[in-house]
Amino acid sequence: MINYDTPVDVLLDEYPESNKWLMKRRIHCTECGEPVWGTIGELIKSKGMDTEELLAELNEYLKTCGYR
Repeated sequence: MINYDTPVDVLLDEYPESNKWLMKRRIHCTECGEPVWGTIGELIKSKGMDTEELLAELNEYLKTCGYR
């Protein structure tokens, strides 16, 4: 589903529930209502977090929301 190279704007458009999940982890995907440019992997890495671990958790969360 979501990988390191998934653009943030695509993530938010296709999986709107992801924003709430990421906000709980202090990873903000929007600035002034607009998506952050770049990929979700770059965004997570810029926060000094474990990219692989968080992407795996995000994909599991999205499965619970009904995405495959």
